[in-house]
Amino acid sequence: MNEIKKMIPYLFVIAVSFYLLPLLGSSTGDFMVIMLVIMPLTCFAISCFYGFKNGWSLIFPIAVGILFIPAIFIHFNSTAWVYIVGYSVISLAGVFFGKTFKNK
Repeated sequence: MNEIKKMIPYLFVIAVSFYLLPLLGSSTGDFMVIMLVIMPLTCFAISCFYGFKNGWSLIFPIAVGILFIPAIFIHFNSTAWVYIVGYSVISLAGVFFGKTFKNK
């Protein structure tokens, strides 16, 4: 339970990225940039910070993937399901990257 409490601020920032950034898009091009550039970079950066501060966690990337599911129904269409895996893998890489720098 303590590990989940440590995740909350990081997951909050990622949730803001998933739920508020799409509101800025007005065209298909905007949504593509948001989904393919800004959201993955945010996800990676926050996951790096989490990994650096808290070390390795497999739960964090899974939580990131689960956090994206409601965004599919709110902002996107059924083709966005693949991004659950994508954002989870990006988060996994970020946590690993952050943990690696913590050990040096």
